[in-house]
Amino acid sequence: MPEPIEVRKVAIKHVSDASGFAALIDDGVIEADRVVAVIGKTEGNGGVNDYTRIIADRAFREVLVAKGSRSAEEAKQVPIVWSGGTDGVISPHATIFATVSSDTAEQTDEPRLTVGFAMSERLYPEDIGRTAMVSKVATAVGAAMKQAGIDDPADVHYVQTKTPLLTIHTIRDAKARGKTVWTEETHQSMDLSNGCTALGIAVALGEIEMPSDADVMHNRELYSAVASCSSGVELDQAQVVVVGNTRGVGGRYRVGHSVMRDALDQDGIWTAIREAGLDLPERPHWTDLNARLVNVFLKCEVSQDGNVHGRRNAMLDDSDVHWHRQIKSCVGGVTAAVTGDPAVFVSVSAAHQGPDGGGPVAAIVDLGSGEPTGYRPPTS
Repeated sequence: MPEPIEVRKVAIKHVSDASGFAALIDDGVIEADRVVAVIGKTEGNGGVNDYTRIIADRAFREVLVAKGSRSAEEAKQVPIVWSGGTDGVISPHATIFATVSSDTAEQTDEPRLTVGFAMSERLYPEDIGRTAMVSKVATAVGAAMKQAGIDDPADVHYVQTKTPLLTIHTIRDAKARGKTVWTEETHQSMDLSNGCTALGIAVALGEIEMPSDADVMHNRELYSAVASCSSGVELDQAQVVVVGNTRGVGGRYRVGHSVMRDALDQDGIWTAIREAGLDLPERPHWTDLNARLVNVFLKCEVSQDGNVHGRRNAMLDDSDVHWHRQIKSCVGGVTAAVTGDPAVFVSVSAAHQGPDGGGPVAAIVDLGSGEPTGYRPPTS
């Protein structure tokens, strides 16, 4: 049986700030050696050359070493997934997951949060966008589920991944070995890596059958409702964090999920929060959350037909500002309006993650007794 999970969200005050993380440890909320995952947003451009992810990663791993007994090498094994780009009102932040001792956690037989982690086999540049990547990711998802103590895929509500994208260097490496790559456009490879990874998650959870190479990025009817995939230059494997619920583990927290059907679908966000276990009015407002919402995690994607809610938009035709930044800003604003908190995890490039033009939503809520641990926005 896995151990109970404590999960907290902290603000990032500047690009190399990890003071909120350190304070959680100093205040005894979590132990550094029990941290199992960190998922956060940094304030860079969200592109191939977004080095704010690396800066934040270093800052958080330094805290793991300074406040615990892990060596620097051991700290590197903790999954820390950064999504770059806080366009619009999105606020830089990190969500920290840590185990707690079973005898200190609230006891309940109700489903409660559990987390598992795994790394895939090495992903070569020629794998990205092809079924070799799908298979390697699917295997890693299965391993992460086992670590989380989850047998039924229906109990998985959120799978966060980080995978490699293509760079000029890795493209040259593939060619030097006589291999081909799916694309030589490095920025396009971000969408490609994310989409192919999502198909691997969908296969692992039984949402779809194994796709063909031709399906990748083309058959948008194939998707996962729980995948949240990011990519970067930091690694050459798939880093997989599975978040779900299991009975008997105890603790305060529970996760639920849904999908947004398009960029304005607030109901999709509210449904995920309800599915996590909060009792809400028929037409809820962020003041109804009462600090019970820890965080929401969303992926977003511009609709391939150039429409939102039945109206034409020009994001795909804009040569000044890439659609990645526009849709992220839009969905970030919609999400913050729902939650009352701009520190929401909204990530772009959602091919095969939720329906076309929409995306998956996961919500973690605090169902524990006593003072809730979520954010309470100012009311004036």
